Amino acid sequence: MKRPAAALLATLLLAVAGGVAAQSESPVPAELTGTLAKARSAGAVTIAYRESSIPFSYLSANGQPIGYSIELCRKIVEALSEQVGRELEIKWLAVTSESRIDAIASGRADLECGSTTNNLERQKRVGFSPTMFVSGTKLMVKNGSPVKSFRELAGRTVVVTAGTTNEQTMKEIAKKFGIDFKLLVSRDHAESFAKVAEGAADAFATDDVLLYGLIAQNKARGKFRVIGEFLSYDPYGIMYRKGDAQFAALVNGTFHDLAEDGEIERQYKRWFLQRLPSGASIDLPMSPQLENIVRAMAAKPE
Repeated sequence: MKRPAAALLATLLLAVAGGVAAQSESPVPAELTGTLAKARSAGAVTIAYRESSIPFSYLSANGQPIGYSIELCRKIVEALSEQVGRELEIKWLAVTSESRIDAIASGRADLECGSTTNNLERQKRVGFSPTMFVSGTKLMVKNGSPVKSFRELAGRTVVVTAGTTNEQTMKEIAKKFGIDFKLLVSRDHAESFAKVAEGAADAFATDDVLLYGLIAQNKARGKFRVIGEFLSYDPYGIMYRKGDAQFAALVNGTFHDLAEDGEIERQYKRWFLQRLPSGASIDLPMSPQLENIVRAMAAKPE
């Protein structure tokens, strides 16, 4: 894969060869900062992952982090390794919807590779990669449920996952439309899914793609259905520490290269159109919105 952006950054940061060497008796050492300096020194990068954000970031049958976001993050680590001049080990850190932002802001993790919505409030604390997916809040109910829209939730119980934008979306829906429903908060998406399966909740509100992923992973087609209109707009990105200009340039450059090379499309097909390791398939074609985003990402930067 070509890496014009990484090469440009290398020219700016690692001026240690060629002309520089010819102009001085010894090369000028690179002045790495932020995540690049940390990775170079430690020889490792810590990736925060989710345990049940299917098919973005979740655990395989043998307990290894896998998924669409994980693969894109591996590509970032490859570019980072090339940039700092040494092979980097990946260390893994499990996070939840509630703990993921703190994990990045505190420095416990260098990248968060999950299903995280990029919004203005979160941008106050962390940085985001270019958009890698576009989703939105919908409801999942048991097949046969009389609920066909959020407008029919009065007197019912809706489960959301703690620390998600969906939780705030449902609170706003209740207030705006005067719908009195009970909001139940679970630790993670798998637990939220289980609440509906067990009958403890009438509906699960989260991003539609995560609902499709959970249904496929649990081989529950025909038992549940995703209903209603989109209740929010959620563009996903990979998180990293805010204010890290060198790393931001590398992440943006890597995404440009992945889009230009067609790797984003290949990874999308692998995780959304082909069979998952479990044998199930989400069978979700790329949306026109995401197609346009990837096409723009691949365009030559000015």
